[in-house]
Amino acid sequence: MTISDFFKKIFSRVLFGNCLGIVVTTIVLGIASLIFINIYTHHGEEVVVPNVCGMDQSVAEKKLEAMGLKMEVTDTGYVYNAAPFSVLEQSIKSGEKVKPGRIIYLTINANGPRQIAIPDVADNCSRREAEDKLRVLGFKLAATEYVVGDPDWVYGVKVNGRNVVAGTKVSVTSPITLVVGQGGVSDTYNGNDSLDYILNAPPPEKDEDYIDESGSNEGTTSSSHKEDFVSEKE
Repeated sequence: MTISDFFKKIFSRVLFGNCLGIVVTTIVLGIASLIFINIYTHHGEEVVVPNVCGMDQSVAEKKLEAMGLKMEVTDTGYVYNAAPFSVLEQSIKSGEKVKPGRIIYLTINANGPRQIAIPDVADNCSRREAEDKLRVLGFKLAATEYVVGDPDWVYGVKVNGRNVVAGTKVSVTSPITLVVGQGGVSDTYNGNDSLDYILNAPPPEKDEDYIDESGSNEGTTSSSHKEDFVSEKE
């Protein structure tokens, strides 16, 4: 192949047309991508987030949808003076500008306080351990009730003056009273113990079983003194 033939093939209409088509296609795809991104991301469009706190959940959802926003409930809480199923918090503060279609995460007020099972603390742990377990679960502690028993040992759990056992579901707003020992435990006298000691006491030791410090038998020494005394009397 000569050099002239080589350049003719490079600059041929077919090859030139293919290259031109690739360039044009690339430009068209780039422009189309930019348009699609602008439409998808709502470029240049902004929505002011409204304040939906205190509104009923259904009312808040309709208001957000009317403004082109979406809503999603992610958590619940409980405020005693707030209406059930009303909005307590919103993830984006009111007045901020966002893109249309943005999801606003809401915290809704529950219909009542949470019910949590009482952990196994009665006759199972000390006062400090019981208080830590209850506080972690969200319970509030009332004044401790003391009884005669081992110091700082938990003997029971009360709610509103009523004894409750482990596993009982109680409202987290109800104060928990721990029944704790304050000492004062003493052994009770039992007459049978003395009788048992009398019946099973070891036999008394005889005189000959005692040995003086010099190693001689005291019983033998006493007998020798008696014999000497009788001899002198005679």
